[in-house]
Amino acid sequence: MVLCSPQNPLQDGSLKPASWYRGFTLFLTFLFYTSYHLSRKPISIVKSQLHRNCSTLIRPPNLNGTDNETWCDWAPFDKDNYQTLFGAVDNSFLVAYAIGMFFSGIFGERVPLRYYLTIGMLLSGLFTCLFGLGFYLNIHSIWYYAFVQAMNGLVQTTGWPAVVACVGNWFGKGKRGFIMGVWNSHTSVGNILGSLIAGVFVSSAWGMSFIVPGIIIASTGVLCFFFLVESESDLLDNEKEPLLQNSSSNEIFSSPGQSNSISSEPAEEHTKAISFCGALRIPGVMEFSLCLLFAKLFLFVYCSHFDPKEAGDMSTLFDVGGIVGGIVAGLVSDQTGGRASTCCVMLILAAPMLFLYNHIGQYSLATTIGMLLVCGALVNGPYALITTAVSADLGTHESLRGNSRALSTVTAIIDGTGSIGAALGPLLAGLISPTGWNNVFFMLVTADILACLVNGFPWPSSLTQA
Repeated sequence: MVLCSPQNPLQDGSLKPASWYRGFTLFLTFLFYTSYHLSRKPISIVKSQLHRNCSTLIRPPNLNGTDNETWCDWAPFDKDNYQTLFGAVDNSFLVAYAIGMFFSGIFGERVPLRYYLTIGMLLSGLFTCLFGLGFYLNIHSIWYYAFVQAMNGLVQTTGWPAVVACVGNWFGKGKRGFIMGVWNSHTSVGNILGSLIAGVFVSSAWGMSFIVPGIIIASTGVLCFFFLVESESDLLDNEKEPLLQNSSSNEIFSSPGQSNSISSEPAEEHTKAISFCGALRIPGVMEFSLCLLFAKLFLFVYCSHFDPKEAGDMSTLFDVGGIVGGIVAGLVSDQTGGRASTCCVMLILAAPMLFLYNHIGQYSLATTIGMLLVCGALVNGPYALITTAVSADLGTHESLRGNSRALSTVTAIIDGTGSIGAALGPLLAGLISPTGWNNVFFMLVTADILACLVNGFPWPSSLTQA
């Protein structure tokens, strides 16, 4: 897609158009992935409405049925096994997401990212709305809700590899950590907005808690189709000179008088999408993937012992801390040149903070808020850095010899492996929690230590040195 003619000011030596498109792409991809997370959040808020303590509520006199204990619950979540059913719905999404992510990156390298993101957001909006329609269509089948969540998990995998590839196409390595650290706040912003929107409707008509976010993400899909410019090479005719290379943040557009020093043969060679096995062979991909797997094992448990509604409120604090942690991790890694060492230090600090949270975090509301903010920063910092700047660095690693069509696949492998940890975390916690809450925290600290050990593997010099 060519948006600019050869007479466009882009070729008069001015940097302003390039900077404008770069900033606009950053804004658009931020908006896109905010909508992805916004549409995932309602389920955690609506759970408190699907199964409630009916004894504290006034039963309407004209309500049919005789069961006074579950009259306010939504079948099939009105039985004693409601926790198991909630787990089935959650795992339907998580397992489908983890499996689908490994294939999503491969498709993302071979399909125009603009189309791929558009289709993904439209389908995500559809399945999010379908879950909410269960309220208005009076659907009470667990299979319906599990199937809708599984399909939503699959189509949601279109988002992360594609947006990271878009940003990686536009920004070099020089300030990538800081830029992506700020940009990665879309995850927390989406979670916060999703919680707020779902909270508006959850008590009156919980179906709208899904339908409104579904409409929002579908609308951003339309914006993507009309406005996304996925790489700088799309701005000029194919016959013109190539634009910014991906190896440095200081590179600028070639001036009109410059000759093109890159022959057409290498360019053709570098446009071939990388294979899955080829991406695994990139130094650092497997190590960082395993590190993220263990890191995501303990991402969810920070407030699992609260009731569902309170947990949703508390998770907002964790997300706020995560924004700060992601920015700090990116800035420090840019200044020191060490992505792996930055992750390792934050993971090491996270372990004792989890112990402190377990022992003193519930003494008072102020203590809980402070500990959640700090834990959110230390836990989300490495996660944010690995899934953004590290993924982009590995996707443009020097071993690829300039091939820019590895970003999506590498990002999908790393995030897909991490998603396995996110799926295993709730299962392991469910098995361990009957033996005592302290044992769950021991599991979290063990996962943290394993992430640090994996992070101690020899890393590519481009990731450990300035």
